[in-house]
Order: sequence, then C-alpha cells, then structure tokens
Amino acid sequence: MPDDKILVVEDDANLQETLKYNLHKEGYDVATASDGEQALEVARKEKPALIILDIMLPKLNGFEVCRILRKEMTVPILMLTAKVDETDKIVGLEIGADDYMTKPFSIRELLARVRAMLRRAKMVEAPSATGLTSIKIGDIEIETARHRASLASKELELSPKEFDLLAFLVRNKGLVFSREQLLEKVWGYDFAGDTRTVDVHIRWLRQKIEADPSQPKYLVTVRGTGYKLEG
Repeated sequence: MPDDKILVVEDDANLQETLKYNLHKEGYDVATASDGEQALEVARKEKPALIILDIMLPKLNGFEVCRILRKEMTVPILMLTAKVDETDKIVGLEIGADDYMTKPFSIRELLARVRAMLRRAKMVEAPSATGLTSIKIGDIEIETARHRASLASKELELSPKEFDLLAFLVRNKGLVFSREQLLEKVWGYDFAGDTRTVDVHIRWLRQKIEADPSQPKYLVTVRGTGYKLEG
C-alpha cells in the first residue's frame, strides 16, 4: 500500500471529505487545507508528495498558491477547476501545475491520475537505469540526475512536467509521438486524457528553447501525427 502524503486543498467541505476518504482508502496519508493561506502553511510544513489544488479558494486562489509553491518546491500539482473556461486550464498549466481536472470528475479517474503523477515523480527521482546522467542535443543539455536542463549552457527554468516532457523527447530524439502516446509516456496515463495538456506544455517549451517558437528548430510538429525532437 502507498504511504505518500497528499495535500488536498479544497474549500468545499463535502468534496474535501470525499477526496480525503477515497485517498485514505488507497493507503495515502492525507493532509487538508481549506483556503490558500492555509495551503501554503501546510505544504511548507508537511512537504507532501503531491498536491490536489482547487482554483476557487478563499484568501488566496489556487493560481496564486501554485505560483508561490512553484518558486519553493517541485511537488506535482493537480489543479481542480469548476469552470469550463479553457483560459483557466491554460493559466494553471502555464504557472506550473502538472495537470488539471474539471469538476465534476470521476473519483476513479482522479485516483488514476494521482497514481500516475506519483509514479512519474518517483521515476524522475530514481537514478538513471542506463547510467546516463547527461544528454546533449544541439545546444540543449539534460542532466537527469540533477533534474536540470540548459540551453547554450544557460539553465532553463522549467516546471517539473516541462522537464519530464523535454527529457523524454531528448532521450527519443527523432522519434515521432502522438499526443496520446506522450500522455501515456510522460504523464503516465493509461486512459484517454485531455491532449490539450500536451499542446500547452509543448507551446511553453518552445517559448523557452526556440529562437523563434513559430518556426521551431527542436520541437517539431509532424502534421496529423504529433511531435518529435530534432537537433
């Protein structure tokens, strides 16, 4: 049984209790917070392995909490939104959330995503099975052991999921992957997820590694198929 600590940040008491109950059933240690300020306090104290973070919160909203936490820790963050507005989802990803789910959602799917996110986080922390700790493609260098990436020797400021995606594509240089394959390989989802998550992360990686993101040199779109990394 897992023993990872998960922080649930949700001001709806019924939903908070539902999430806590189901996560406990899966064997997780669960901490909770009901507003943004409390979320920061608990996260700093408990050092959770993963945070489930609602957007609409008292005191500090989820965007503000995510923005602050991203400056302090690399914990995976799954954002919850009651809004169907695409802007909310994109903003969440842009400020460093690893993924999002729109309410109402299936508890079964949420638990699957939690398992996948934790599994990926542990794979990143584990030593490379191949023994390769540094991979260089053109001006891009990935240091897997240190979880760092650089462009022309200048360190890139990447979210954990941006790093995972870039590292995966660097390791598989020249191979084309569909959005669904990237969801499975990088996010760890073995079910149909929202492929827009992949597109947003690709777009933001291009902003950070391409001289001209509109004409990418590294992260290339293969029309009708997906993406590949060239160098």
